[in-house]
Amino acid sequence: MVYGSIEAKVIDEINLFPKNKLQQLYDFIHFFRLGLESTRDRSNEIMEFAGCWQDMKQEKFNDFFNEINERRKNAFSGRIDRDSINS
Repeated sequence: MVYGSIEAKVIDEINLFPKNKLQQLYDFIHFFRLGLESTRDRSNEIMEFAGCWQDMKQEKFNDFFNEINERRKNAFSGRIDRDSINS
């Protein structure tokens, strides 16, 4: 489908929309567009951190990695295991 033709179809649909519902249609379209913007591709921003630990000595990195794992265990240790709850 040609991009221009889909634009024409959308505009035709908008023109057929009841005038008293245009605000709701605008709100929907605006909200949808904002959602698309918030999910944009951020891989370039994330990749700026790639290799940021490459200069770290292996022993320091292992300590760092182990500390992160320990903190994660502690952070989630207080949660209820819903699978083990008897109904």
